[in-house]
Amino acid sequence: MSATAEIEIVRTPLKKKDLAADNPTWCPGCGDFSVLALYFKLIQNRELHQEKFTTVAGIGCSSRFPYFVQSYGAHYIHGRALPFATGIAMTRQDLDVFVFGGDGDAFSIGGNHFNHCARKNINLTYVVMDNFVYGLTKKQTSPTSPIGFKSKTDQWGSVDTPINPIKQTIGAGATFVARTTHTNPKHLMAMMEAAMDHKGFGFIECLSECTEFYNGAFDASNPRKGGEFVEVPEDHDPTNEIAAYELACEPFPGHFGIYYQVDRPSKQDKEKEINARFLEKTGDLEDWQILQQNFDAMK
Repeated sequence: MSATAEIEIVRTPLKKKDLAADNPTWCPGCGDFSVLALYFKLIQNRELHQEKFTTVAGIGCSSRFPYFVQSYGAHYIHGRALPFATGIAMTRQDLDVFVFGGDGDAFSIGGNHFNHCARKNINLTYVVMDNFVYGLTKKQTSPTSPIGFKSKTDQWGSVDTPINPIKQTIGAGATFVARTTHTNPKHLMAMMEAAMDHKGFGFIECLSECTEFYNGAFDASNPRKGGEFVEVPEDHDPTNEIAAYELACEPFPGHFGIYYQVDRPSKQDKEKEINARFLEKTGDLEDWQILQQNFDAMK
């Protein structure tokens, strides 16, 4: 007669070499390098293993993130990263879901999905690396390009009013809205941690310079380039939606930090309540039996 003993497996925290996949193919000096390095650090600090988080992105320079991270995830189609990530977040609520993208993927072709994901308050973290230009396709005007910006699609200079990501996200109904820049790693890390800890849709606009097609775009926010990094005022109330919106109206480079954060049930929480309410009516039936009942009712 043999006794069966439980074997406890001790797992060591992941190191950068465990998280890094292919070498990043971004241009030298690209701000996305900073975001990737801090993402690795965030995963290490939280002692997560590959089966506990997922990395999703759409299309664009910044959206190549999943190629460079050794984790479960997907490099999905243009503008559709958020609905794909929503499916993961809804069905695997035990995971930390991270989505990465650029200003084109998020606010142009993916703009409708962005608004609805924000208003539904899906529990995930979305980091948009905003460089004010379409870089992967070699310099076209993006939704956040400033008026006067000359590109292959606006050789005379853009005349369209750019999107203000912070104002749009607040207006869409997000519950966590923050802004940072790749040139301030400590601040960027703090925003990523706060967004990850938030229960609901955590949005971060990260200014990420494209040194190839819009060099110097964010010098005004970089003290090393003669600019000024101004944080959200200490007396700002992040639960005050109007105050957050007014703060977002400040001219570029604006403020950096958490603009808006409120506690509201996530889409996952609401779905749990609905499921629990209806399961009370089914008694001890198995899932397949409930499904069979529904099929029978359709006959």
